[in-house]
Amino acid sequence: MITRYVQNQREATIPLRELTPIHIQALYNRHIDRGLSPNTVLKLHANVRKALQYAYQVDMLPTNPADKVLLPKKKRFTGGFYDEQQIMQLLQLTREEPMYPVILLSAFYGLRRSEVLGLKWNAVDFQNGTLTVKDTVVEYQGTVEDKESTKTKSSFRTLPLTGEMSRFLQQLKQAQRENQAFFVSGYVVNDYVCKRENGEPFKPNYITERFIKIIQKHNLPKIRFHDLRHSAASLLLANGFSLKEIQEYLGYADIGTTANIYGHLLFKAKQNMANRMDFVLQAS
Repeated sequence: MITRYVQNQREATIPLRELTPIHIQALYNRHIDRGLSPNTVLKLHANVRKALQYAYQVDMLPTNPADKVLLPKKKRFTGGFYDEQQIMQLLQLTREEPMYPVILLSAFYGLRRSEVLGLKWNAVDFQNGTLTVKDTVVEYQGTVEDKESTKTKSSFRTLPLTGEMSRFLQQLKQAQRENQAFFVSGYVVNDYVCKRENGEPFKPNYITERFIKIIQKHNLPKIRFHDLRHSAASLLLANGFSLKEIQEYLGYADIGTTANIYGHLLFKAKQNMANRMDFVLQAS
């Protein structure tokens, strides 16, 4: 049986073999009417089609009805971002926040939410001055689960620890030892770098929601937590680093993806180049 949404906004269940493209189309249209973005609906469709394709392959369906629906056009995403001054202001205002390490590491290294929450102490090499992004977490039914893998092969990357970042992480690790001694049996023992004072891992959805509240509390320009990653990219671009270098730093699969996401920032860099050329030619 499969659950679907019908046009009168009531739920009904129908046998799998009776499922038609119209039923699936009604589901997608309902989500669009509710305010879901086309990109989100496209992700939903990918999962629906995959499941129905399996049903088709094992002869539970004569065809895949998901192949005959009209899909919304994917909107090109343009992430918001903070400039250097805004990032510094954000870090100063959130220094006492329990999730400050999450914000700092995400802004500094451009880590994805799953990457920063999945970062473990065994990935931090103080002796050699490196930090390796190799683990991620997901939230499933209200609990944090370790995936022990990155989004793509390129997402697995080793980044340098600066002197200041190394000192910060060493202080954080010491604070966690003291918290464990304070909470005793009430402390949740794990190897995560970013966690609550009692050792409990941060839930991904909490990070997203709390970040929004922090932004509102301090009257900062509205961005999403994921936009800290875009902010890191914009700062790197502004300081003269190439797309190839940024691709490797942020762990994108290919340079084309990087160019598509940050093309709007590249124009600003081109504008700076043009202004510089204008100054040079006028001076001559």
